[in-house]
Amino acid sequence: MCYVGLDISLSSASVCVVDQEGAVLCETMLLAEVADIARFLHSLPMHPVRVGLEAGPLSEWITAGLTDLGFTALSLESRQVKAALSAMPVKTDRNDARGIAQVVRTGWFKAVHVKSIDSQHARTLVAARKHLVRSVAATEQVIRGLLRPFGLKVGPTTKRSFAARVRELMGAQPVLSQALEPLLAAREALLREANGLHKTVLSTVRADPVCRRLMTMPGIGPVTALTFRATIDEPDRFRRSRSVGAYLGLTPRRYQSGEVDRVGRITKVGDVETRTALFEAANVVLRPGTRWSPMKAWAMRVADRQGAKRAKVALARKMAVALHCMWRDGTEFRWSAAA
Repeated sequence: MCYVGLDISLSSASVCVVDQEGAVLCETMLLAEVADIARFLHSLPMHPVRVGLEAGPLSEWITAGLTDLGFTALSLESRQVKAALSAMPVKTDRNDARGIAQVVRTGWFKAVHVKSIDSQHARTLVAARKHLVRSVAATEQVIRGLLRPFGLKVGPTTKRSFAARVRELMGAQPVLSQALEPLLAAREALLREANGLHKTVLSTVRADPVCRRLMTMPGIGPVTALTFRATIDEPDRFRRSRSVGAYLGLTPRRYQSGEVDRVGRITKVGDVETRTALFEAANVVLRPGTRWSPMKAWAMRVADRQGAKRAKVALARKMAVALHCMWRDGTEFRWSAAA
């Protein structure tokens, strides 16, 4: 009976094998490839009970690959691994692999859910679109900043009128044209590709019945629905819908010890993009023009008592729980209490 700890970097993997008593059986360095790690595990005299590695950029790929080959591979929650390894005064890849092996042996860990390939594809699509959208906005800010020292103010524009407005301000100044025309061309290319990715997102959501059902809730658009779907992946892995709020970091911190009992801000653990998307959706719901519903009425009462910002956070948490219920039960959003 043995346990294996892996410390994965971009190109290499430090491996440590321990027995059931915690004694180190062997240590080695391998390439960070599923085939090389699996070949080493097959060469061990006994089949590993568990193979653990810290959750990271390569953990989903390696964990899924080892699981397909018959090993019990687990991605460990990075905060718990960090807390366990913090007692070591010397940090090296070798020591990290040793610590992970001991964590796997003792069972003091929380396994991270490895998302399906479809969820990873959806997440990649949303992340690529968001990067292009941010790149377009960043390029526009650079152009505005370069024109400002000359007293040229772009002012409010739309996506279509921005380039024409900049060229109007540049006029016949060749120096400004030489500097800014390449930036305008880059912006046009980024905007074109962003629009193309957005159409891909829309077609993906249109073909997904789960996303279409989630979009029946006010404030939930195609990007938010696809982001939430990719993050949750499998609704049945949550025993209670209210656990989704904690999973996304939308529940408050708490410190209780003796006579001290403090409740702080939200934990902000979990996926930041999904948490941000739900907060933006809550902001849309609380707008005056959004259709009235019991959920909006509840958020308005919270806003009256504790302020608009806390109401948006509370509404984002409530929306996450409701979205999970809708997904799990196969129901659409209920606009009235009677429904």
